[in-house]
Amino acid sequence: MAKHIKNMNQLQKALQPIMIKMVDQLAKRVYETLNYFLNDYYTGWTPDSYRRTEAFLRSAVKVDAYPDKGGVRACVYIDYDSMDDYVNATGYQVAQWANSELHGGLSVNHKPRVWDNAMDETINNGSLLQLAIQYLRSQGISVRN
Repeated sequence: MAKHIKNMNQLQKALQPIMIKMVDQLAKRVYETLNYFLNDYYTGWTPDSYRRTEAFLRSAVKVDAYPDKGGVRACVYIDYDSMDDYVNATGYQVAQWANSELHGGLSVNHKPRVWDNAMDETINNGSLLQLAIQYLRSQGISVRN
């Protein structure tokens, strides 16, 4: 059924449910990819000089999409504030190390870049854009690329 849209506010209102669902799907993909690399971080090397808490493994957070300033926003991030059980390190330091090819501040064979790898596999390689285009087309919105 066609909608009659007479102004920008009506256009925004008509598109907002589609945009919220699309942005939520995109955030879900980033969240899943981030968790893949967090899991790789934990399975790629086993420490013998310290005991793991696995707080970093469970630190990824996805905030559902919501309307924001005329658009739609979702957030995916590493909640380093929740990682408060480390000895001689902050959650922020642990997250930095995991994105700097280090495990617990140590240079080992396994060289992860947890956050950068997740961004490379979603945003930087264009796959997130393609997912957005597919979603918009599935909703009947013509998109050229």
